[in-house]
Amino acid sequence: QVQLVESGGGLVQSGDSLKLSCTASGDHFSWYELGWFRQAPAQEREFVAAISRNGVDTMIAAPVKGRCTIYRDNVENAVYLELNNLKTEDTAIYYCAAAVGGATIWQQDYGYWGQGTQVTVST
Repeated sequence: QVQLVESGGGLVQSGDSLKLSCTASGDHFSWYELGWFRQAPAQEREFVAAISRNGVDTMIAAPVKGRCTIYRDNVENAVYLELNNLKTEDTAIYYCAAAVGGATIWQQDYGYWGQGTQVTVST
C-alpha cells in the first residue's frame, strides 16, 4: 500500500506558476504509476496528468497541455505537478493518485488517493 499527501496549493494570481508536490509513504513507490486529478466546485473530478513508473512516459490533459509538467523522484518518493500561466479555470482541489496497473485518464484505475490540495487562481 501507499499513502499520498499533497502540498503546494494556495491562492495565486492569473499568470502565476505553481508547483504541487505529492509525497508517498509505504512500500515500493516505484511500482506505481501516478496521476494528478482535479475537481472544481460543482464539477466532476477530471484527469490532469499521469506519469509512468520510470518517469519516461507522461500524459497531459488538453486543458493544461503546454502549461503543465509532471515528473517524479523515485528516490524521494514524490511526484510533482508544475502549472504555468495559471488561469481562473484552473481553480480546483488537486489530487494525486497511484495505480498498480497502467496509468490512465480514468480515476477508477487508481486505487490510492491523497486528500487533495486547494488551488485558487484569482484575476
